[in-house]
Amino acid sequence: MTRVLVTEQLAASGIDLLTNAGFDVDEQLGLSADELLTAVKGAHALVIRSATQVTADVLAAGRDLIVVGRAGIGLDNVDVEEATRRGVMVVNAPQSNVLSAAEHTMAMLLAQARNVPQAHAALVAGKWERSKWEGVELYGKTIGIIGLGRIGVLVAQRCLAFGMTLIAFDPYVSADRARQIGVRLVPDLASLVAESDFLTVHAVKTPETVGMLNAEVFAQAKPGLRIVNVGRGGIIDEAGLAAAVQAGQVAGAALDVFATEPTTESPLFGLPSVVVTPHLGASTAEAQDKAGVTIAEQVQLALNGDFVPFAVNVAASEASNTVRPFLALAERLGRLFAGLAGGVVATIDIEYEGAIADYDCRVLTLSVLRGVLGPVVEEPVTFVNAPQLAQARGISVRETKTSTARDYVNLISVRGVAGDRPVHVAGTLYGKNDASRIVGIDEHIVDLPPSSHMLVVRNSDVPGIIGMVGTVLGDAGVNIDDMDVGRSPSGEAAMMAISTGREVPGAVVAALRDRPGILDARAISLG
Repeated sequence: MTRVLVTEQLAASGIDLLTNAGFDVDEQLGLSADELLTAVKGAHALVIRSATQVTADVLAAGRDLIVVGRAGIGLDNVDVEEATRRGVMVVNAPQSNVLSAAEHTMAMLLAQARNVPQAHAALVAGKWERSKWEGVELYGKTIGIIGLGRIGVLVAQRCLAFGMTLIAFDPYVSADRARQIGVRLVPDLASLVAESDFLTVHAVKTPETVGMLNAEVFAQAKPGLRIVNVGRGGIIDEAGLAAAVQAGQVAGAALDVFATEPTTESPLFGLPSVVVTPHLGASTAEAQDKAGVTIAEQVQLALNGDFVPFAVNVAASEASNTVRPFLALAERLGRLFAGLAGGVVATIDIEYEGAIADYDCRVLTLSVLRGVLGPVVEEPVTFVNAPQLAQARGISVRETKTSTARDYVNLISVRGVAGDRPVHVAGTLYGKNDASRIVGIDEHIVDLPPSSHMLVVRNSDVPGIIGMVGTVLGDAGVNIDDMDVGRSPSGEAAMMAISTGREVPGAVVAALRDRPGILDARAISLG
């Protein structure tokens, strides 16, 4: 009998679905890492939530595994790359908690506006403090939304029902798409906080968004701004927010997530105008039931060999032997393209040149989209959902092929226009080991391997620029692992593509941009 190992509490409806499908459901909760290595042996499916770590060792021990199911959205605790290498499908339940998170956002918004928890605490303590806890109405107020993903859109719809004016900052959503849902886009975070009476955070947590809402941003806020975060902890600098509340620049805040969790300490906890909850965004009976049922359905489909709509890595394993080596390169080109664009691109043109153009390259196009969208959406971008996520952001994708090879046997090029600025990246594989190389950036010829941390500098073609950039990085303790000076079609050495040993801090990037001869500098993480 097919055995399904369940290592964390799953909704009874999900367990029943698997049992009724004829599977042997083996519930072993609270396993240690060593116990898991033993329990996973002989299992055909492993169902987890967020606590179980599905490492390379676990996947090696589970030689019979066909599928790993995560009853929720995030996959930080699953080694997806190793699972793909071993032919193990990974599935999740990406839409199970979005409605609950949106509703909790509204609950926190109303609780903050009307001081509900403070008034409740006072009353049960024997204090009738009606005038002390006077609130404000939502009607007619402007709410700023950071991130128009699935949850951000649901919150926008609910705020419209309260008669609020909606504005948003999301550089990866087109203005037309925002208008369709009644939202006006603003160009930057400073404009958002300057106009907003309320602010709600639904951004993805990345190195670029950590600490994004800080003392500098709060100083630019409209006096009396109220902030809600039911998204990701760490995007708000809690100490900076506490100082802004104490200074009166920010009227109050409502937070469900924190930089460190679990936590019982924060500079915000002692402030009377701050409402907090212990990460309850997805904690509803309905969300847990949806997650349990959804993951049970996905596991059942995978074990039966049927199409699995929420598979994270299924298409990669189905790619042809010729195309498969290009998957990682395509995704990294997508990430590099998105980092260079820095915002929404209405159309992405992907061109395949050379021998690879004779094969089905659709899975590579999906890999490019995973790279473009992965850093900016709140759910894992899969080979299945990538087209829908692109469409939701107003992005169209065009694929072209030419079997005629020019400079390379095979070449993948990605092009688009960000604002009025053309963006271009290109890459290829070389050698017996199919090593990835980036060979084009913004029509400049370069040649270097992609790395986790990259810095792209556009500069005037004058002496001393290379040395100056090296000095700035060296003074910041950032080591240069690799570097190539890109040349334009006319021969100008007007770009530097640099691989660094660690992420280049934002302050260092800003310092580079301020130097004479530097036209632009962008730090980009390729994962």
